Amino acid sequence: MKIKTVKLSYQEAMKLPPAGIKDPQKPSKLLSALIHTLSSSELKKVGFKCIEGDMKGIGEKQPALYLMNHSCFTDLMIASHVIKGSYNIVSTTDALVGKEKLMRAIGCIPTQKFQTDIRLIRDIKYALDNLHCSVLMYPEAGYSFDGTATTLPDSLGKFLKILGFPVVMIRTHGAFLRDPLYNGLRIRNCQITADKYTLFTVDELKNMSASQVNERIHDAFGFDNFAEQFETDTKITEDFRAEGLSRVLYKCPVCGKESRMQASGITLKCLECSSEWELNELGKMEYKSAGIPERISAPKLFDHIPDWYAWERQCVKNEIEDGAYKLDIPVRIFMIRDNKAMYEIGEGRLTHTEKGFHLTGCDGRLDYFRKPLSSYTVNSDYFFYEIGDMISIGDKDKLFYCFPPSDIDVVAKTRLAAEELYKICKSATSLSPSDS
Repeated sequence: MKIKTVKLSYQEAMKLPPAGIKDPQKPSKLLSALIHTLSSSELKKVGFKCIEGDMKGIGEKQPALYLMNHSCFTDLMIASHVIKGSYNIVSTTDALVGKEKLMRAIGCIPTQKFQTDIRLIRDIKYALDNLHCSVLMYPEAGYSFDGTATTLPDSLGKFLKILGFPVVMIRTHGAFLRDPLYNGLRIRNCQITADKYTLFTVDELKNMSASQVNERIHDAFGFDNFAEQFETDTKITEDFRAEGLSRVLYKCPVCGKESRMQASGITLKCLECSSEWELNELGKMEYKSAGIPERISAPKLFDHIPDWYAWERQCVKNEIEDGAYKLDIPVRIFMIRDNKAMYEIGEGRLTHTEKGFHLTGCDGRLDYFRKPLSSYTVNSDYFFYEIGDMISIGDKDKLFYCFPPSDIDVVAKTRLAAEELYKICKSATSLSPSDS
């Protein structure tokens, strides 16, 4: 999928009036039926079926909030077959660019990823109370990089209690394996199923604390797609299954070098030390180099991708705590100001340290800073709208989309660093004087 882009100077883009605020629309029945029909043929290819569990507290016409794990674009097709009745969809602001009228007619409720958005709460309540529609929400907001759940906001529990509507969980199986984000939109062959069940009744939300609600949500999102692949003997036989994996596994566990990993076909190789792995048909990384090295940088040679990714997270955390972490890269800068286009405004430099993100460029006219506590993570993506790998920062008035050079893999590390910096800074601010 592509997005409409227009070249403008930063000054010209900033002069554009921002997108207006609009109430959510009741989804068009015609468009909803069309989406359902078009999705049917695609889901038939993967033998899709939904396993419905206990739907307590959900009446036939009862609006509810649907929470769904986010794996790939197929998620929207699945939702069109799993959710009964009309429903609105919480979407990102960029989804409306160049096609606002259509997306609102489908029922989209736009919001900015990983930003505090009081308006979103109001819009969701409006859809539930006034339009009598259910609402579909992906609380992870971003696609998973390593097949496990992305970081969830601590505010979810309180948010669900404020809404006061039943909550339904949709958990997919196989969607990530079919179209993992790192693989560059190349579809693989495997079955997809989904589980649907009531996560919270209205009474449960009333009687549970926000922390108890959060705990149940985290349990529901406690999945590992690669472990599930191995346990269910699900084979991915495509000969390109490892391509793009260097975006996720960017650090060599043998020599410790970063951005020297090269993924091709079914193999992942370190260009620094020549260590090589093969991603087998069951999702395991098999070390293929001659002999086990005497000294390695990691605790072990990983065969499980989420373990490798978790080690990279710990390495980033260690760098931050040692004062050694720093991102400093050239970037192409795009910007969203309204819903008409994504504006290419020039080139610049993106840095990230313990002080936060700092974006400069556009012939010295752009100078934007974001502190670590501004968000619990950062909006990052691979092959974003077929432009390239992307890191996005911004606020309610302007969003900047930064595209690093294609030969360096920094997006995953930047997401990890933003999350670890947030946790470290939040912990530090919560200490009382007597604790410090």
